[in-house]
Amino acid sequence: MSLAETSTERIIAPARNILGSLRLPGDKSISHRYALLGGLAHGITRLTNFSTGADCASSLACVEALGAKVARSGDGKIEIEGVGGTFHPTDAPLDCGNSGSTMRMLAGLLAPQQGSFALIGDASLSRRPMERIRKPLAQMGAKIDLTDGHAPVTIHSAKLNAIDYTTPVPSAQVKSAVLFAGLQTTGRTTVRESVRTRDHSELALRGFGAHIERTLESVSIEGPQQLHAIEAAVPGDISSAAFFLCAAALFPDSNLVFDSLGLNPTRATLLDALTALGAHIGVLNLEEKSGELVGTVQVNAPRDGLTGTTISGALAAQLIDELPVLAAIGPYTKNGIRIRDAKELRVKESDRIALVAENLRAMGAEVIEFEDGLDVPGGQQLHAAEINSGGDHRIAMAFSIAALRATGDTLIRGAESAAISFPEFFTLLDQVTER
Repeated sequence: MSLAETSTERIIAPARNILGSLRLPGDKSISHRYALLGGLAHGITRLTNFSTGADCASSLACVEALGAKVARSGDGKIEIEGVGGTFHPTDAPLDCGNSGSTMRMLAGLLAPQQGSFALIGDASLSRRPMERIRKPLAQMGAKIDLTDGHAPVTIHSAKLNAIDYTTPVPSAQVKSAVLFAGLQTTGRTTVRESVRTRDHSELALRGFGAHIERTLESVSIEGPQQLHAIEAAVPGDISSAAFFLCAAALFPDSNLVFDSLGLNPTRATLLDALTALGAHIGVLNLEEKSGELVGTVQVNAPRDGLTGTTISGALAAQLIDELPVLAAIGPYTKNGIRIRDAKELRVKESDRIALVAENLRAMGAEVIEFEDGLDVPGGQQLHAAEINSGGDHRIAMAFSIAALRATGDTLIRGAESAAISFPEFFTLLDQVTER
């Protein structure tokens, strides 16, 4: 294999150890919601440690186009002067870039507004399903046009009614879209879900002053309500931490510490999964900030290696973003990793099940692919390969971690896709990797 690193490719050499401390960029899920709700709110929202990813920049750009005033500084500080409840229609389409979070949640915010709005995205986003948000919003009375179930999305003025909706597939984005519409709609809107999805929207709505009621299986909002600006620090992104946590779990002498990491219980399931694999996880200095749990996390690898685990059912839904990197390190475990009930992976930025299987095989691993998951047997040694990221940031980053224990230098194609969610990824990886 001829290796020549360029801006779109990255060479990952094998590592001896993972050591150090990291303070990660702001959580993407929280940054999206603060940007969107700050754009709608009354007053000036002031944020620190806002996500550096391109996806969250799309959310900021959209609310700015809709009339909010956004001031950015290079150190993660953002100020958003909201529109006070009324967005201004634009002649130009709202460009959501690669961000499904932006498109789906913004659709909910815009559905009760006056005027017409067009939402577009890049080629990848234009392939992702949008019927899942159109359906509940249409039940509320929204008028939304799709293109064969996908973007572009066009939203027309309509009077909405409150609904009681049960999500057919657990989805925090769908839940958020309905709640954001319900915020502006007369009556009580309720969303029910069989598996509790991440609750950043509920916490953010409360932070901005909205009254929300939650039970174990549902969340309700009485509308209409006004939002008021907040000042908040965005905690470090645990989905970004996932790659480094998995890297540290591969090396017996590792010791990695994360400062100010978001530990929302609906997101911290990864720590439980790694503990089940045998990794040693310590949580220190846990505190609540703006409704979100934040703490210091230390990870050490087990001396005799990772064991194995099965991820299915509710666990698969809660770990959906972390499944690619868990599968990528599966060959290095003793008993392998089995993933089921994760069909949602097929309609992410790429078909992540297919790409994980393809790249594991390229690295010499045996893997069995299913419609809703993978079986990755343990006790395997990976070798260097050319990795096809499919333009998917999580695939590029997941196989950068798998490459740390492989024999030889691995070439990651499409490495620039990592910048969509985590521009500092490769710099921070080099920072904590001993070679």
